[in-house]
Amino acid sequence: MRNEGVNPASAATISSLIALPHAIYFLWAPITDFWFERRTWILAAGVATAATILFTLFIAKLGSHLGVGLLFLTASLAVLVPSACGGMMATLQSELNRRRASSFYQTGSLAIGAIAVFAITYFAGRFSLRRLGFVIAAMIALPTLAAFAAPSQPVVSDDTLRATVSRIMEECKATFMRWEAIPYALIFAGPGGSGAMIGLLSELARDYGVTSRQVAWVNGIGGVLLTSAGALAASLIPARVCAPVAFLISSLINAASLAILVLGRLSPPVYLTGTILYLFTIGASYAFITAVILEFLGKSGKSGSGRYCIVNSLANVPVVYMTWIDGRGYALWGPRGMPGVDAILSIVTVSLVLAHFVFSRRGRAQHS
Repeated sequence: MRNEGVNPASAATISSLIALPHAIYFLWAPITDFWFERRTWILAAGVATAATILFTLFIAKLGSHLGVGLLFLTASLAVLVPSACGGMMATLQSELNRRRASSFYQTGSLAIGAIAVFAITYFAGRFSLRRLGFVIAAMIALPTLAAFAAPSQPVVSDDTLRATVSRIMEECKATFMRWEAIPYALIFAGPGGSGAMIGLLSELARDYGVTSRQVAWVNGIGGVLLTSAGALAASLIPARVCAPVAFLISSLINAASLAILVLGRLSPPVYLTGTILYLFTIGASYAFITAVILEFLGKSGKSGSGRYCIVNSLANVPVVYMTWIDGRGYALWGPRGMPGVDAILSIVTVSLVLAHFVFSRRGRAQHS
């Protein structure tokens, strides 16, 4: 956009608009439960996204109304992929397989996504916009061919419309309208493991005397590798440790890493230590929260993708409000205030919810 004369302020506004589908995709992405197998939806969404971005870069200036509209359409098509993936992961019966799927899902999202952004940025300065369109389209479309290797998924359209709607309503009621949903909702909407500090750590670097080169490595490609490693490491935790407990414990450790920034000196070693631990543990938390969502949903049924969209959208809410709260922490108490408020809120809320899961499951085990 900058190359086409769009100023940074306008580019930021456009970028926020393009990011909007990730927060509201539960409004249309449940369509991946209908008519076709979910793996077919993944393939179709990938190809449609690739074709739309190629079309956009061929005919429109990115800062124009047409260009922004087409980019928004591209993002709206792209979110059909995680919707279908969520429904597919929910069909897994084994808790071990669900845990593995959650870890590799987040690892792919973090690591491969970052590599893709790096590659696009690299080629953007060397290719024309049209040639870049072909590169991006290929990077999107070709990996979706892996959907052919996925197991067959049930199709909703084999029932009448009335039977389908009735079944979906029953599944939604069984998932959301129960007392057990409350502690899960506290996990999804709570501040623990939100990852809001990921985008703010670089803002603290100057206060801790960290150079821009160190920030580029630790918060850039190094950060991606750390979060990906954390997500992958989550698959090593035994499946007998239930997903909510695993997530809450990783969130406590994640908050403790921020305590290093609060209690330590304003020096580069303290910043680098706290940041490295934070990025690694937040990667594990991301993997575990996906496992929590799958446990909460239960069987995928006829509406697995739709229910996954709803819960995943709720799990993204803490990123928004914690980013604002962390910013207020800096405004009121300086560089230690930003990680401080995040750590305190996370530790308090996570400890309460963790106590509930530990004692409630222990009580059920004693009565069984």
